[in-house]
Amino acid sequence: MAGRADLGGMRQHVTARWQRGWPRFEHGLLAAGARAPYRTVMISAFANPNKFLALSAWLMPALGVLAVALLLVGVPWSLVYAPADYQQGETARIMFIHVPSAWVAMGAYVGMAIASITYLVWGHVLADVAARASAPVGAAFTALCLATGSIWGRPTWGTWWEWDGRLTSVLVLFFLYLGYMALRSAFDDETRGAKAAAIACLVGSINIPIIRFSVEWWNTLHQPASVIREGGPSIDPSMLWPLLIMGLAYLLVFAALVLGGMRALVWQRRARVLEARLAMGEGARTLDEAGLPGRAGA
Repeated sequence: MAGRADLGGMRQHVTARWQRGWPRFEHGLLAAGARAPYRTVMISAFANPNKFLALSAWLMPALGVLAVALLLVGVPWSLVYAPADYQQGETARIMFIHVPSAWVAMGAYVGMAIASITYLVWGHVLADVAARASAPVGAAFTALCLATGSIWGRPTWGTWWEWDGRLTSVLVLFFLYLGYMALRSAFDDETRGAKAAAIACLVGSINIPIIRFSVEWWNTLHQPASVIREGGPSIDPSMLWPLLIMGLAYLLVFAALVLGGMRALVWQRRARVLEARLAMGEGARTLDEAGLPGRAGA
């Protein structure tokens, strides 16, 4: 009787975890709990984890190589050969690190918001995987933006930190990244955690336009936009081109890291599915060998 109770308990435990949203792979499509309602042929194609793994297997290292090549060009160009700023001198060279990190930090969150909408509306679980993989990378670029901005502000403004609109809103962005990751980890049910984090991400996206227009809405120490602005860039081409090269290099680094994170998450999900199936299979075979009922209800 004790053995029968143990087997029944194990079977109920595995089945409960499966029904609470353990991801399944059905006909090569990634789903959570039940098969996701893919509404269009395009979404169904991009939802295929096998296609994603095949694509990212060569795309991720290719992006990494391109990023390294651009950094090898952009770093010496921006830090050595580009002219010093006529007002701030050599101190302004930190903008070649600070500005691209700010671009990627904001762009990463916009990408997370788009992925969250895709997941909530179409049940595209691979979109949720993309948002989840983007969060730590985006947080790292935001931290780099805050650190370099503080270093740049000390000789320029005479202070390491100032609670003005731009700096405070970027700090809020950093906490939004941390909150997204913490919220996902707070749920035992992966599906519920993914939905809660997606909703929180969409709510937090209101901070992006606040960051963008903070220098126009409030009095701030931070300079206004000098690249993406009405009337075109105000920065000299001798400094603009290395800045754009560094921005593209940062973007490629971000993309390569996110693809690597997505691949790891997909393989992790597959390992969990295999673990669950093996556990259910072992339990079912043991029940058959013991002559106990219940195989049909598995």
